[in-house]
Amino acid sequence: MVTLHRGPNWKIAVYAGDHGVPHFHIEGPGFRASVAIAMLEVIVGSVPRRVLVAALTWALAHQGELQAKWEELNP
Repeated sequence: MVTLHRGPNWKIAVYAGDHGVPHFHIEGPGFRASVAIAMLEVIVGSVPRRVLVAALTWALAHQGELQAKWEELNP
């Protein structure tokens, strides 16, 4: 697992050996969601709305970095 960004009390991570469409995880205390990199849509799980907005704002500006890290960790 590589943490690419930390917000207040949450993080964005990409896991090695993961499956499915390229995605990242938003994780915090008591919540977790997987978000498709290409469409920036939650594919499983849920997170508080304020966290989702902040995480997706960051992810939109870093989609290339997220995709590159996914491809590096999941060849």
